Amino acid sequence: MRAPENLLADCSSCFGLCCVALPFAKSSDFAVDKAGGQPCRNLLEDSRCGIHSSLREKGFSGCTVYDCFGAGQKVSQSTFTGQDWRQQPSNSSEMFAVFPVMRDLHELLWYLADAHDRTSTAALHSRLVHEYDELDALTSATPEILMSLDVSALRSRINNVLLEASELIRAEVTGKKKNHRGRDMIGAKLAGADLRGASLRGAYLIGADLRGADLRLADVIGADLRGANVRGADLRGCIYATQFQINAARGDSTTQLPESLTRPDHWA
Repeated sequence: MRAPENLLADCSSCFGLCCVALPFAKSSDFAVDKAGGQPCRNLLEDSRCGIHSSLREKGFSGCTVYDCFGAGQKVSQSTFTGQDWRQQPSNSSEMFAVFPVMRDLHELLWYLADAHDRTSTAALHSRLVHEYDELDALTSATPEILMSLDVSALRSRINNVLLEASELIRAEVTGKKKNHRGRDMIGAKLAGADLRGASLRGAYLIGADLRGADLRLADVIGADLRGANVRGADLRGCIYATQFQINAARGDSTTQLPESLTRPDHWA
């Protein structure tokens, strides 16, 4: 059950939802303030970005980091059957409300697929498939049902099996493993650190120095890697790693990535 193509963003099949539905504040990531539901000033009529090739240079580095897990095309082409919010203004408020819900559902599907693809989780495969199928069915629900979902409750339920899977996978690493779950490790000096099989769930690794660190089979679900230096780091087999996290970190050609993720264009 490898993560299917529909969990990968396809901007060409989306109505620029991340550029409209989501708010952002003027900061080092965004050059201006924008309210949720307000189109970004750089969004063109064909739903493409007018400064796509120079986003970082023009102060919109946050756009190069974001990943919707394929929620954009799902909402655009499936939930709203290809009806653009421009042509159907009456749908816009619902579409913008459904988009972040769909992104959360797709993110959870990504984690379930990752857990299922590990040989060490064989004992949990039936549960993982059951959770995946139920969640996948929800992504095809009506806008009304999607907007009424308690996503927090879904996350809490699914996190139980994800945690069990993580423990089985990390058990492949022998010896005592580090537990940094939820820790404030902002700016931590971890160059060359042995973090194999570590729990970094929800850890704050903003700006951390992870050059040459070994993170194989580390659980990084929810870890904040913004600005973390992962040049030369080994991230192969990282559990629950996402493209969003990789995009937010600072790596290069020597960074070793999980098979399911791609090297960002803005990396050196």
